[in-house]
Amino acid sequence: MTAVVTRFAPSPTGRLHLGHAYAALQAHDHGRAAGGRFLLRIEDIDGTRSREEHVAGIVEDLAWLGLAWDGPVLRQSTRLAAYRAALAALRERGLLYACFCTRADIAASASAPHHGPDGLVYPGTCRHLPAADTAARIAAGVPHAWRLAVDRAVAAAGPLDWHDAIAGRQRADPGAFGDVVLARKDAPASYHLAVTIDDAAQGITDVVRGRDLMRATDIHRLLQALLGLPTPRYRHHPLLLGPDGTRLAKRNGAPALADLRAAGEDGRALAAALRDGRLPIGFMVASAYL
Repeated sequence: MTAVVTRFAPSPTGRLHLGHAYAALQAHDHGRAAGGRFLLRIEDIDGTRSREEHVAGIVEDLAWLGLAWDGPVLRQSTRLAAYRAALAALRERGLLYACFCTRADIAASASAPHHGPDGLVYPGTCRHLPAADTAARIAAGVPHAWRLAVDRAVAAAGPLDWHDAIAGRQRADPGAFGDVVLARKDAPASYHLAVTIDDAAQGITDVVRGRDLMRATDIHRLLQALLGLPTPRYRHHPLLLGPDGTRLAKRNGAPALADLRAAGEDGRALAAALRDGRLPIGFMVASAYL
């Protein structure tokens, strides 16, 4: 039987908060309970927001919680060649197209806006550009993203299922996302592409992450099928919610672990409390899927 391998993969765009601590513990403990390995990956390909001081902060915060990982830390910024190769393979199969639209263009062109799991579903404007027009714009250096033609991709892959350890069998519905971006204008790969390729490269057997990412697995399952990658087991755990009942996030002022440490909190004691379900006053674990 293949040894269990889990991972925690934060983005260094800010300090870790209580929600991150809860997620890291879930992934760490799942791997360790099975006698397996726990890996740390830094998802640092967002060049406009990633900061080296936050990388150091992630390492410091996890150590404060008493978490240790196996082997060296993998940085997505060292994996760009793998992302380029995957994009080239998908382009050769006619499954990608260049998109020159800005967010404002997309909002303006959607006469009847449709929202999917990732937000506003792209209306497909650039799918219909003549090939010569697309090639001329690319040659002229016009900024562009690469989108997956999801209908063609689904037709190539066929029906796809995946299994969640908590929610059970899931039938993938990648079409709900529309034509997702796989390479952004400002980054060499999207979250969907990078995480799928890196999980396979690191031999991740069990993806343990929050329920907010559950529907993203439909796209990841599609990419696995298209790129011939293995499908790990999934476990989408409940989310830690703040006093107002919303998911903890950097943008809404979730308590940073660094601040708790500065206030004299004991990281290992906090980790033990989170494991036991003893949450700070006002915090709660979501009882339903978000």
